[in-house]
Amino acid sequence: MDIPGLVEITSYDELRAVVPPPLQTTADKVRKELHELDKQWLAESPFCLVATSAADGSCDVSPKGDPAGFTKVLDDCTIAIPERTGNRRVDGFLNILSNPHVGLIFFIPGRGETLRINGRARIVKDAPFFDDMVVKGHRPQLVLLVEIDEIFHHCSKAFLRSKVWKPETWNPDAVPSRAEIAKALDRKDAELAELREYYGAQYEKGIYNGRY
Repeated sequence: MDIPGLVEITSYDELRAVVPPPLQTTADKVRKELHELDKQWLAESPFCLVATSAADGSCDVSPKGDPAGFTKVLDDCTIAIPERTGNRRVDGFLNILSNPHVGLIFFIPGRGETLRINGRARIVKDAPFFDDMVVKGHRPQLVLLVEIDEIFHHCSKAFLRSKVWKPETWNPDAVPSRAEIAKALDRKDAELAELREYYGAQYEKGIYNGRY
């Protein structure tokens, strides 16, 4: 794409000329093992994003969510994230089969900071700790087992700028509903009324049902 006036950065020195190196305290905050405060954060986090990249460079970021504490700490260097019923694309898992490196961000609603974990993942279909991950009678079908390479807490600037946790800024009806988006993009042959019913109250009731 040709954009008049575009000035691209293509080297480390060019990048650092714009963004100076981090403070030493920032550079040194990266750790390889979970601290007790990290474990407390994971115990209170109901949501995370899992970033993956295949061997060919194609990328994916998948949201994962469950009741707070859904991520199980196995030891100071290993965590496990349950996989629930979804759209069956398993894009992230397919990436992991060729490239095990993953990046995770754990959120606590209302908090601007996030917990960042980078590591190497394995896809597990059974283990004794699966029984500790049952929610509403449903055992996870798969678990993402992550061995930690790096862990650190990230500052709140992005959340402060976006005001994402400020309810007075929320406007969920600013864009079409999920049913309308599905009708336009994903399920063009379906009736809109049918989609509105599907994505209505019953949708939440069935989020733990079904199988891949």
